[in-house]
Amino acid sequence: MPKQSRRDFFKISAALTAVTAGVTSTKIKAESKDYIPDKAMGVLIDTTVCIGCRKCEWACKVAHDMPTAPLESYDNRTVFNEMRRPDHTALTVINEFPGKELDRFPIDVKYQCMHCNTPACVSACIVKAFHKHPNGTVTWDGSKCIGCRYCMVACPFQIPAFEFDKAIEPDIKKCDFCFERTKIGMLPACVEICPNEVLTYGKREDLINIAHNRIEIDPDKYENHVYGEFEVGGTSWLYLAGKKMPELGMPDLPRATAPGVSESIQHGLFAYFVPPLALYAVLGGVMWINKNRKNSETEE
Repeated sequence: MPKQSRRDFFKISAALTAVTAGVTSTKIKAESKDYIPDKAMGVLIDTTVCIGCRKCEWACKVAHDMPTAPLESYDNRTVFNEMRRPDHTALTVINEFPGKELDRFPIDVKYQCMHCNTPACVSACIVKAFHKHPNGTVTWDGSKCIGCRYCMVACPFQIPAFEFDKAIEPDIKKCDFCFERTKIGMLPACVEICPNEVLTYGKREDLINIAHNRIEIDPDKYENHVYGEFEVGGTSWLYLAGKKMPELGMPDLPRATAPGVSESIQHGLFAYFVPPLALYAVLGGVMWINKNRKNSETEE
């Protein structure tokens, strides 16, 4: 086989460029944020009255058809011996922390997707697999997901969880705010089952007023801070606590929205999505060139 010439190389390169250009005309961008404050719902979590019964964990699994143990097994409090995070097996979890000084009661804190007002996951997703609904819910569409996991990197609360143990069709798992329940007028499963009224579901703006009113009535009981009111642009899930939330496992975040920091860079890099056909054409061409080069060198 004759040695490949520079002219042949440039001809092949030009052909590959043409193929790539022909199949990369589809512009792909992350979804624009369509948050509508007047319609946004939320949940206020009052950690001062949570007893750590974990019924919310059980109800969440039942509502989402996830494997779970019998409800009575959730009385086991040894799980509080270590810090847990929501993952692909549990969309919400409870953790326990020491109470304030001279307080004999521990502080139990529920964790789940915060359903941010301007979600970093929505901004980071280049195929619009994440969607922010007018009622505040952030959902994930598996039919659109390409498994890039940018959402996991972008989330300031480290919530989206990938099913690494599934080789075929793994999903991204996270709390969906019981979207299928709330859209027909039902409460989120965790709110409905909570025996101590730790969770209050309602309009976000109303919940903020309720939270500040509780702080004003009993300032010794609460930190003067409604966590989620302003953090990263605000979230649909809000917290009241007797200690600062970063001491209770929540990140200390600024008011600036998470997407605002990275979306200009991310959209610049991924404004144009290269389909697999183009990648295969380029890689195939490179392999063909390398193979010819090796064959020529062997013959020589």
